[in-house]
Amino acid sequence: MEFSSVNKILQKSFRENWNKPALTNYQGMTLAYRDVARRISKLHIAFEQCGLRKGDKVAICSRNQANWGVSFLAAITYGAVAVPILHEFKAGNIHYLVNHSEARVLFVDEVIWENLSPDEMPDLAVVVQINTFKFLYASAPEYAEVREHLNETFAARFPNNYEPEDLNYYEDSPEELAIINYTSGTSGFSKGVMIPYRALYSNIEFAAKDACPMLKAGMNVVSMLPTAHMYGMMFEFLFEMTIGMHVHFLSRVPSPKIIMKAFSEIHPDIIIAVPLVIEKVYKTKLKPLIDRNRIYMRIPVVDKMIEKRFCTELTSAFGGQFEEVILGGAAFNPEVEKFLNKIGFHYTVGYGMTECAPIIGYAHWDKVKVGSAGRAAMNMEIRIDSTDPQNIPGEVQVKGPNVCLGYYKNEEATSTSFTEDGWFRTGDMGIIDSDGYLFLRGRSKCMVLGPSGQNIYPEELEAVINNFTYVVDSLVVEENGTLTALIYPDWHQGELDGISREAFEKRMLELLPEINKELPNYAQIKKIELMPEDFERTPKKSIKRYLYQRT
Repeated sequence: MEFSSVNKILQKSFRENWNKPALTNYQGMTLAYRDVARRISKLHIAFEQCGLRKGDKVAICSRNQANWGVSFLAAITYGAVAVPILHEFKAGNIHYLVNHSEARVLFVDEVIWENLSPDEMPDLAVVVQINTFKFLYASAPEYAEVREHLNETFAARFPNNYEPEDLNYYEDSPEELAIINYTSGTSGFSKGVMIPYRALYSNIEFAAKDACPMLKAGMNVVSMLPTAHMYGMMFEFLFEMTIGMHVHFLSRVPSPKIIMKAFSEIHPDIIIAVPLVIEKVYKTKLKPLIDRNRIYMRIPVVDKMIEKRFCTELTSAFGGQFEEVILGGAAFNPEVEKFLNKIGFHYTVGYGMTECAPIIGYAHWDKVKVGSAGRAAMNMEIRIDSTDPQNIPGEVQVKGPNVCLGYYKNEEATSTSFTEDGWFRTGDMGIIDSDGYLFLRGRSKCMVLGPSGQNIYPEELEAVINNFTYVVDSLVVEENGTLTALIYPDWHQGELDGISREAFEKRMLELLPEINKELPNYAQIKKIELMPEDFERTPKKSIKRYLYQRT
């Protein structure tokens, strides 16, 4: 395939959409494309005067907000390598990642900076307060001076106002490193995934030509996933910037209540989400209605009328004018998916990972197969490492321009992640049907061997458990050769329903035989343990499985 410079695509978009809104902090300020361009230009001057060279690393650690977008775009359009760091990380993790990436600049929220120490990050030239772009720390007096005189330097450089033709962004090449993205996946310690520009370009091309060709300049998207992760960064921010869309950042913790309020006000044209968002809406809003109307749903004509009403209500709840809801980042509850498919809701489940920046599999909402993760996305190939890929699960392996260069300063992890013939090992297990649809069966690291050699995928058992009343989420672990279900129940709802703590615990533990009725004999749960608090999660809301493994 032919590649174009990502930064030159951004340059063209900024010039063409100069006066359109670009980045908004929900219920806060809005920056037009011209405002973003002006801020980027000032940061380029600051980078230059602080000695930042092409290829140097710029770390960004803050919650989602407009200036996160400005900082990221300033880094890559200068020719620096962006290093997004999750703001939920503890101070020790942030120190480590800044040092490991050899970052020279750190953009940071002031509240995060309070717990950090420049002495622990000796390679930094400057630390920039992301809300104001003031320098919180400078390793040399002349760097501090740069910020003091930045506005007058900018005015002197552009005496006749800052115009679209003044944009001249760094021209990248396909194999060049664009981003180091540290995973915080469920399987252990973070690794720095090296994302080249070809992977960014290929994902942008996929979104523009395959997934979302209907999107145009001026349309809206709500950014609720962490921009420090490739899924949110690529499809709720970076792609939108290349076509002149308007990104609305939910700068507070995106609870379902805040998300639904934002959808009702913004009416997004595309929705990118993790399954947890739609599952919560289903459990709180739709399931009670389904239970109340169950008797009528057995009558064929009435059934269709009720389903249509459900679809209309759910579509309205998500803003009413989106093309589709694209779900990814975690497994989707099969019961919820079957229901959405039955009522004709415009959803699809994609498949991707940080190492592919992120897309691997996708199918448009009207081509969805229930339970699948779509087909190989544009520019990508998928194969199953199995003697019978349609029936016997094997590791999902992928190839294409989306695939990363490897892991930063970790040659061992890089070499073990690729097969001898150059395919990337995802670590996921799955099968592919005769139409090319991928059906995932779980992580190969999580797979449990049954008593007679059967492959047991905990995710499939958890999907059954999560359908029971009062179960918020669950995790199945192997313990001394048997299976234990860790369940986080809805303690609060139990209280609201007038059930005492003791009676509620008893009720939850007595679910065991009911759960086992739904499971095959070789995958029976031996015991249930109740979690007093929710599981520790990654920013994609997946449970950090490795924290709960038993011997």
